[in-house]
Amino acid sequence: MLLPAHHSRDIERKPEYLQPEKCAPPARPGPAGTMWFIRDGCGIACAIVTWFLVLYAEFVVVFVMLIPSRDYVYSVINGVVFNLLAFLALASHCRAMLTDPGAVPKGNATKEFIESLQLKPGQVVYKCPKCCSIKPDRAHHCSVCKRCIRKMDHHCPWVNNCVGESNQKYFVLFTMYIALISLHALVMVGFHFLHCFEEDWTKCSSFSPPTTVILLILLCFEGLLFLIFTSVMFGTQVHSICTDETGIERLQRESRPREHRRSWRSVKETFGGDFSLNWCNPFSGPWQPEIPVDKDLVRQESSPSDTDVTDTTEHSEGTKDEDSVEVTDE
Repeated sequence: MLLPAHHSRDIERKPEYLQPEKCAPPARPGPAGTMWFIRDGCGIACAIVTWFLVLYAEFVVVFVMLIPSRDYVYSVINGVVFNLLAFLALASHCRAMLTDPGAVPKGNATKEFIESLQLKPGQVVYKCPKCCSIKPDRAHHCSVCKRCIRKMDHHCPWVNNCVGESNQKYFVLFTMYIALISLHALVMVGFHFLHCFEEDWTKCSSFSPPTTVILLILLCFEGLLFLIFTSVMFGTQVHSICTDETGIERLQRESRPREHRRSWRSVKETFGGDFSLNWCNPFSGPWQPEIPVDKDLVRQESSPSDTDVTDTTEHSEGTKDEDSVEVTDE
């Protein structure tokens, strides 16, 4: 009895499956500056919820805690800090959502393009049958974006996009700023509760005491939940960058060992050069040299046993990835 991976390899090696001429010519690239946006209902809903929760925290902090306060210095300082962090968080969210994460040109697995690579004996290229593209090394197919993404870490519905080579910086900044405003909101809620217990509840808020308590409790619950969630995500992403290993590659580590680069080089490439304040700026991009058309497309042929293990891993992981095929120069 054949294992699912072996069955998949049998299907993939059928002649009609390997013929690159079955791929339609790649679509013409859009005009320069075309916005990247994934039309996924779940992702759009999650992005809207994210903005709503940040704006809710903004409302409670400003109108429930800061404006009614009689300490103007306290209100001004905390208002400026919180609003600045909230602005940077939403800006990072927009950049992570609207930036091309590193999509591979769709439909480039044509016979003409493969011939132009001039493959030598022992070399192989991998074709993704889902988007009909030649897959570079470390690229993976996303079933939501319907594209192969360079250095894909995972697909995040909260930013309605994949986290990949070109937008990982913005996702890291988004998680960092959300964690910071969550922590800041929790500290202010704690001080506000102490202040209201010491004085009359009717004087420490513009709303009625029951409404004030409900709003503060909801903000406290939201802040605690997102502080834990985004802190874990931030730590995971920083670890992935420092080790130069994406989330998918971490799952494949045992079956597909790879050589790691120096961690500091990976950090500089992700955040945009040597350390500076631009690392924390969502309006400055990562360091992106011009990528050659054939970068990482050609690989050395692996043994059949390695190929089977690879397919087993790729079919089992939650990203609904690979289903890749080999197109050899025969």
